[in-house]
Amino acid sequence: MNGSAKPIGPGRTDIAEECCRPCILIPPVRSDDDIEQNEIRLKGGRIIKWAHLFGCGDARRHITSKRMVALLTRTGSSVSNGKCGHESPCEQLCYELHDGIIECDCHQGFLLHQDGYSCIELNTTMETLREEAEMEEDVLYQKGASFSAQLMLAPSSTDSPRRAEDATSRGTTESLPQPCDDCGQGNCLPDSPRCQCPFGTTGSKCQTDVDIHTPRFSGQGWLAFPALKAAYKHVQLEIEFRPEVVEGILFLTGERDDLAGDFMALLIHQGYVEFRFDCGSGVGVVKSQETVLLNQWNRLAVYRHRWDAWIQLNTGKHVQGRSKGLFSRMTFREPVFIGGRGNTSGLQEKLPTDHGFKGCIRHLQINDYNYKFAAVPKGDAVKGFDIDDCTADRCSKVPCQHGGKCLTSGESAVCLCPLGFSGDLCESSLDLQVPSFNGSSYLRFPGLGSSVLSWLDIVIVVKPSDLNGLILYNGHRVDGMGDFVAIYLIDGHVEFTFDLGTGAATLRSTDPISLGEWHEIKISRTGRLAVLQVDKNPSSQILSPGAFTQLFLPLNLYIGGINNFEMVSPKVKTRSSFVGCIQGLTINYQPVQILFEALAGVNINNCPHPCVSKPCGDVARCVPHFDAFKCVCTKHCEESGEVANGNHVASFSGNTYLHYTDPEILSRILANKVSINMRFRTTSPNGLIVWTGRTEMRQTFGDFLAIGVKDGYLHLRYNLGSGETIIIFNETRVDDGNWHRVKALRSEQEGSIAVDHGKVSTDRSPGKLKQLNTNTGLYIGGMGDMETSTLYKYHKGFQGCISELTLNSEYHVKLAWSADATSHCRDIPP
Repeated sequence: MNGSAKPIGPGRTDIAEECCRPCILIPPVRSDDDIEQNEIRLKGGRIIKWAHLFGCGDARRHITSKRMVALLTRTGSSVSNGKCGHESPCEQLCYELHDGIIECDCHQGFLLHQDGYSCIELNTTMETLREEAEMEEDVLYQKGASFSAQLMLAPSSTDSPRRAEDATSRGTTESLPQPCDDCGQGNCLPDSPRCQCPFGTTGSKCQTDVDIHTPRFSGQGWLAFPALKAAYKHVQLEIEFRPEVVEGILFLTGERDDLAGDFMALLIHQGYVEFRFDCGSGVGVVKSQETVLLNQWNRLAVYRHRWDAWIQLNTGKHVQGRSKGLFSRMTFREPVFIGGRGNTSGLQEKLPTDHGFKGCIRHLQINDYNYKFAAVPKGDAVKGFDIDDCTADRCSKVPCQHGGKCLTSGESAVCLCPLGFSGDLCESSLDLQVPSFNGSSYLRFPGLGSSVLSWLDIVIVVKPSDLNGLILYNGHRVDGMGDFVAIYLIDGHVEFTFDLGTGAATLRSTDPISLGEWHEIKISRTGRLAVLQVDKNPSSQILSPGAFTQLFLPLNLYIGGINNFEMVSPKVKTRSSFVGCIQGLTINYQPVQILFEALAGVNINNCPHPCVSKPCGDVARCVPHFDAFKCVCTKHCEESGEVANGNHVASFSGNTYLHYTDPEILSRILANKVSINMRFRTTSPNGLIVWTGRTEMRQTFGDFLAIGVKDGYLHLRYNLGSGETIIIFNETRVDDGNWHRVKALRSEQEGSIAVDHGKVSTDRSPGKLKQLNTNTGLYIGGMGDMETSTLYKYHKGFQGCISELTLNSEYHVKLAWSADATSHCRDIPP
C-alpha cells in the first residue's frame, strides 16, 4: 500500500493511512452482514453508525475518536466554503458555485460518498469491496477487470463478463447473455459472451465498419503502429490519455516479441506512471511522484537520451532515472503497441503488470511525429482489435459554464447545468421560483438518515407532464439494496414503495392522475404501516412484510430524478426521471424550501407559475400553492420603504393571499387587546379577509380569529378556547364595489365591529378563557387548503382590494411589494 493517503480535507488524511491493512468506510449495514458495526455519539446526542471491513484488522486502535468524529460530522453534505484547487477537500471534481461555496462531485461511474467529499465506484457492492480488502488492494483506487490481449484473438481465461456501458462511463449494467458464435472476423468470448472485433469494425457480430478518431481501449484491446525508426539513441514522447482504472499498459515496443532484448514500456501501476527501458544490460525504471487522474485527461512527457531518461505527469515534477549497464543504444524491430501488450510475451519478468489499458488515448507524438489513430491509409494504425471510438473527447469542445458538467449523449455532448443556470452552455442565469424537471433533472438533499426510524410523513405537490417517472427517492446503499422509500408514477398511477429491510411493500393509487394539473400526494408511515392518499381521493394502506419496523436512510434524498438509477432499488418499477413541476414538499410537518435547501441540482428550470413574475417583490418570498401563491414577509421587510405605486394597496383574486410571521405583527395579534383598522372593497358576497388560527384545527374549540364577508355582510369571528363568538355588522352590505372602512376590536373576551360610520356591534365569548393562542401567523386575503384549515368555516378567499391595515392604531402592515399586486386596484383611488 502507498505510504501516503489521499487528502479528504484540509489537515485531514484518509483513515486508510493509519490502517495496518487496506480498509474503507462504508454506509451502515445490517448486523447479519459480515461486517463489523460501530457507532459514535456526537455532540448533541446525535448517533452516527459506521462500519469497516474485516480486512482492516485491528485498524481501529490506530484511529482516534476525535479524527473519526471529524470525518463523520461531514456526512450528507457536499457543499462547503472555500475554493477549488490543491487545497480543495474534493477527491475528484470540484466546482466553485458562488459566494465562496464549492461543490464536490465525482466522475462518471462514481458516486459521491455521503461524507460529501470522497467518491465510490458504482456497482461496487459490499461483496466486491470485501474481496478487494482481502486482496490488500489500495483503497484509493477501485480496480477494474484485468485482461490479457492475444494477437491470435484466442479467448483468455481472465476474461470477465462484458457489460453494456457508455464509452465515457464506468456505470454499467450487466447485459443479458447472447450467443456470439458468429463473430465474423472477430473472436467470440463464450464466457461473456461477446465478440472482440478487429480494429475498424463494431457491432454484436463485428458486422459494422466504424471510423475511430480517438480510440477507447477495453482492457483487452490494443493498437499497433510500425516499428520505430531512428530512435536507437534518442526518444521524445508525448501522450494524452484518460484512464478508467489504475493498472494498464499504455505503450510498449522493443527488439523482440518476448522482451528478451531492448525494450521501452509506459504503464500505469497502482495509479503511478512508470517508464521502463532496457538498452540491453539492465532495466531502468522512472516512476512519477503523482498518481494519474482517473476519468480525466492526463498528459505525460517522456524524454530518453541514451542511458538517461525523465518523465513528467501533467504539471508534476520532472523525475529522472537511468538504465543499468554500459549499453546506451536500443534496437526496435517490433511494432509500437498502445493500450495493451499486442503479441508480446514475457511481460511477467520485466513489467509489474500485464493488464491492458482501459480508457481513451487521444494524442501520441514520438520524435515530433503526430500519430493518426485511423487505419492505414487514412492513418498510421496497421492492426488492432477490441477498440471503440471514445466519446469522452466530445466534451472538450463543449465549454460548459458556471460549473456545468458535460455529458455525452449519442453523437453529441450536452451540458448539465447547476441550479440557477440554463442554456446550451449553462450561460444564462435563472431566478428560480418553482422548479421544473425535464427528465434529466434532479435535486439532491441531505438524506433523512435516522430521523425517520419509526415515523415518516411526506406531502408533495406535483404537476406531471409524463405518465411515468421517479418523484422522490432515498436509499440505504449505493447498490440499491437495503432500506429505501420511493414515490413514482407508473402509467399515471402514483405508487409508493418502501422496504424496512425484510421485503418491499407497494401502495398504488386507484385512479391515474391527470397531466398538466397540480396534485397533492400524501404519504404516512408508522412502523410497518403505510398510507397513501392522492388529492381528496380515498386513502389506501398496507403493511410491509417481515418483522423490521425501523427505517434508516443515510444516502442523499433525491427529488424529480436521480443521477444514476443503479442506486435505485430494483423493486422500484420505473427507470425514468420525473417530467413536470414540483412546487411543495413537507417532511414530518416541516416545509422544505426545495430550491433554497437543495445541496445541488441539475437541469432545473422555472415552471410556468405566478411566482415566476415575483409578485411579492424583492423583500418577500413568494410561496406557491397550486395555481395561487402567498407572500411570506422576510424579517423586518415591513419597515422597508418600498411600496407599490406609493400606496399600501393589494389586489386579491380569491386564490392569492399574504402570510405574515413577523414577531412585530404576531405580538400584537396575540395580545390581550388588539384593534384592526382596514380599508377594503369587494364585489364578492363571500370571502375570508383576515385569519389567524392553529396549525391543526381538529378540535371544535381550537383558537382562531377571523374577519370575513358572508352573504354580503362583514363579521368578526373568534374563539379563545372555550367557545366561538360571531359578531355580524348587518347595517350595510359591503359587496357593492365601494371602499369601506372596518374597525374591529378584541379586548380579552369582549369583541366589537363597525363599518364606515355605522353603529358598533358587540358581543362576548363564552367561558372563562381570555387569551388568544394561535400559531399559524397572520393571513390576509385567504390561505391554502382553506376549508380544512378553518374547519369549513370559509370556502373561498377574498376577492377585491385592501388599501390599509393598521394594528393597535400604530403599526401599519405593508400589503404590497410589487406593482403587479396593485394592478387591479388603481382605477379608483383608495
